[in-house]
Amino acid sequence: MGEATTVNSSTPPLARPRPLRLSLDIPLFLALVFLLGFGLLMVYSASWMPSAAHTQGRSVSYFFTNQIKWAIVGSVIATFLMYFDYRRFYPFVLWMMGATIVLLLAVLIFGQTLNYSRRTLLGGSIQPAELAKLVTILYLAVWLQSKREVLNKITFGLLPLIFILGLVAGLILLEPDISTALTILAIGGLLFFLAGVDLRQILLIILVVGVVAVFVTTFSSTGQTRIRDFIAGLQDPLAASYHIQRAQEAVVRGGILGVGIGEGTTKLTSLPLPHHDSIFAVIVEETGLVGASLLIAAYLVVLWRGLLIARRAPDMAGALIAAGISLWITLEALMNILAMLNLLPATGNVLPFVSIGGSSLVTTLAGVGLLMSVARVSAREQETTERRIYGAVVSLRRGDRRRRVSRPRHPSGIEQ
Repeated sequence: MGEATTVNSSTPPLARPRPLRLSLDIPLFLALVFLLGFGLLMVYSASWMPSAAHTQGRSVSYFFTNQIKWAIVGSVIATFLMYFDYRRFYPFVLWMMGATIVLLLAVLIFGQTLNYSRRTLLGGSIQPAELAKLVTILYLAVWLQSKREVLNKITFGLLPLIFILGLVAGLILLEPDISTALTILAIGGLLFFLAGVDLRQILLIILVVGVVAVFVTTFSSTGQTRIRDFIAGLQDPLAASYHIQRAQEAVVRGGILGVGIGEGTTKLTSLPLPHHDSIFAVIVEETGLVGASLLIAAYLVVLWRGLLIARRAPDMAGALIAAGISLWITLEALMNILAMLNLLPATGNVLPFVSIGGSSLVTTLAGVGLLMSVARVSAREQETTERRIYGAVVSLRRGDRRRRVSRPRHPSGIEQ
């Protein structure tokens, strides 16, 4: 006798989409928490003597508490930006760039002079050059997306880019701040490359940056000194600048495991700016090669996750924002580390999330918030797409119910 059977679907059941929650990039988040926490710890270790000097002995934790304050402010801004759709900034990037240029002009007119340069406003509380890095990334990302159809035409692509970057970098050079100006030029060139322009324009960008670098080193006494000290240090470490010699001394003392956090002595005797430009040397002395490797690995995680977020971004501008921010953070870290090891001329770049500086820390954390915003928007749109596909398939299956196969019948009409 035949038995009732059902038709088996050869298609596996469609998995229900997972609900969208925080959409947090966990590796990126953990790397950032490590960088911020480790940075605060090292600022506490490296800054008590400069704090005492700054406050005439009234406080040995001045720079540390100040850094905590700015870390809180930056974290609040980053959290807000993370849950804010980055695409809402598009209509305002021109105004943001205009405001940044006004601030850079205000620095040249009203800025406070410190160490032969004007870089800050309001008694040192605001450093517009730091803000210019992030705003330049936002502006170029939106501009490159709007011009993507004509980027390979020099008059619509390369020349406007040179004008934009030249204006911002030129105002920063007048402060003078060579390292920030070169950083902005490098980031702009990288974004132009990532936007997909042809090789001819890339070569022209490299040529322009090279000419600017030669101009700066030729007509700037600071640039000449840094190049001369760098070449001398490569030939003989004892002929390097005093700053680099003390930094290398701290690195050698650190060895594999370091002398212990808080136990370094170079920061107390001869190392210039141990809480700022030279903090990587303090890190190596106190935590050794192990601590330095963990720090570098955290920056590489930021680069890895940032480029991955860029690849998944829903639009070209979002991809350029994510790539630009992650490249900016990594590039500044690389320049600072290589300078302390005399593998690059001294640049004056800070170590992101680690060196003291309210403007730098807040701006970098704001950039991280935008990076996470791109990740969230990408995840939300992917979730929406998956739900639509799931709903469409479920609807089709409801319209085609499973049916039982009829049992065989006897010729006489009697079922067997």
